[in-house]
Amino acid sequence: MNNKSTIVIVGGGFAGLELINKLDKSNAFDIVLVDTNNYNFFPPLIYQVSAGFMEPSAISYPFRKILRKKKNVRFWLGTLEKVLPSEQKIILSNGTLNYDILVMATGVETNYFGNKNIETLSLPMKSISDALSLRNVIFTRLERATRLKSTAERKKLLTYVIAGAGPTGVELSGIFAEMQLHIIRKDYPELSPEDLGEIYLIDGQDTVLAPMSKKSQEYTYKKLTELNVTIKLNTLVKDFKDEIVYLSDGSEIHTKNLIWAAGITARTFEGFKPECHGPGKRFKTDVYNLIEGYDDIYALGDCAIITGDENAPKGHPQVAQVAIQQAQNLGKNLLLEKEAWKPFQYTDKGSLAIIGRNKAVLDAPNHKFHMNGFFAWFIWIFVHIMSLVNFRNKLRAVYDWTGYYIHKDQSFRMIIKPRERPQQPPK
Repeated sequence: MNNKSTIVIVGGGFAGLELINKLDKSNAFDIVLVDTNNYNFFPPLIYQVSAGFMEPSAISYPFRKILRKKKNVRFWLGTLEKVLPSEQKIILSNGTLNYDILVMATGVETNYFGNKNIETLSLPMKSISDALSLRNVIFTRLERATRLKSTAERKKLLTYVIAGAGPTGVELSGIFAEMQLHIIRKDYPELSPEDLGEIYLIDGQDTVLAPMSKKSQEYTYKKLTELNVTIKLNTLVKDFKDEIVYLSDGSEIHTKNLIWAAGITARTFEGFKPECHGPGKRFKTDVYNLIEGYDDIYALGDCAIITGDENAPKGHPQVAQVAIQQAQNLGKNLLLEKEAWKPFQYTDKGSLAIIGRNKAVLDAPNHKFHMNGFFAWFIWIFVHIMSLVNFRNKLRAVYDWTGYYIHKDQSFRMIIKPRERPQQPPK
């Protein structure tokens, strides 16, 4: 007779895999990991794939290979469609699963704030597919620009508007600027300096990298400006149509490229009580990550907001360390009797952001001290390499970054698109 409890984890990101690592040696559980993709990937380096500085396999790894030696864990490739809490069952795109404990680690998706034009026409930055799509667009439009006679039309193809001046927006604008300086002028002799469009970084707040220290913000603003990035703060993207980005200050930017890194929202699923969702559609949980209104469903990471934590009255930041630490805490608790459970307490390990080669910022926990320049850049490199899922990924990242550092060049500028196949196989 099997007395094990079945834990179903939906989402194989930072939180989902960390929870498995905490529970996989326990004989008390059978674990099923559910994910829409058959691979784990490292979101902080998505932008490097989109700009051709890294290949997708350098920041991703198949779940089944990760889980190969974990005897009590199974993987299910599928998309969650509905939850039936009264039956302890979830409905997937390709079947159903019963659970004793359900853990939602579903992350977030892009928030377009209800603007259908932006949703349809802009380029998002949330998945490997988004990154590859953006890479294809960038380099296809570069090739097209070499064939055009009109400088104005070339500029439309080569002007980039990046909405959102958080870490993703800053890192992407910095890498695009370095591409213009070190790569495009060498590889595209058909384009003159006058043909290259501008890079705009737009944000509705009054600073870049809003959560970081004032010193980090000032350094980042200065270095991006030196890289010829035009920064427009206290400004929102209002619309995008007819190859024009419309801004809240009344100005317009003629471009084909709006890259959307301006907002995120948690995913919602049929079957949950509406009142269990809080700001940003995140699941409201107690300090043990139990979703309000349920006694067997938990939420971790970006999709969760803990209520009742005096140290974070507005919720914890939606960053990897929160997800990892929440998963560690829940994993430890599930191995104990309920009476011994400990509430979640977040340990801030500081913040990092990269701007470009030899340029990065670092803030210690609670902004106790600040670092920028080469040493901050080196720490950023080290931290991100160590955060990759396995040794092969770490080695590949070292190789890619070393090559770029020495040669100021990258090797993954291929335009690779899936071949269109007929709907019916030929007879």
